[in-house]
Amino acid sequence: MRVDGLRLERRDAAGLGDIRPQLLEVYAEVYADRLGEEFHSVERFDERHGWNTEVPGFAAVVGYLDERPIGYAYGCTLQDGTRWWNGLRTPVQDGATVESGARTFALSELMVVDKARGTGVARQIHDELLRGRPEERVTLLVERDHLRVRALYEAWGYEWFGEVQPFEDSPVYDAMVLDLR
Repeated sequence: MRVDGLRLERRDAAGLGDIRPQLLEVYAEVYADRLGEEFHSVERFDERHGWNTEVPGFAAVVGYLDERPIGYAYGCTLQDGTRWWNGLRTPVQDGATVESGARTFALSELMVVDKARGTGVARQIHDELLRGRPEERVTLLVERDHLRVRALYEAWGYEWFGEVQPFEDSPVYDAMVLDLR
């Protein structure tokens, strides 16, 4: 499904500065019911977002409708020694979490406001972000109790990789991987 008037814009880390307040507004709308949780506060999200923009391979796609951001996705290439797999609670095959700075793109966030859900906007943003990526795979984390979101990613071709709790105060996530080759 296509949303009339949707405009997708690719941005690098430097290109996000001028729209950062609008991106934080989208986050606050999407996570409105969880902003009281320290991990999901706007401040903590902004901190995590800042970490991502400093990593090589960072990229973002913002979806606009009527010149207002209605959703976005961003991520970066996992580097040697990344903390992404810290807190992995599931045994995995040897070498499965070894990163080289070229192997895996980590999709850190993908979100759309309520009015854009179920319209295909998230998929369009996702696909634009991954278009032309040189890595062999992409990974993302989805909260374990968000079964509908996990099912959506599975429908897009992602497979379950393991269970991870990346921060002491974070939820437990399912790590998922999509082969890009």
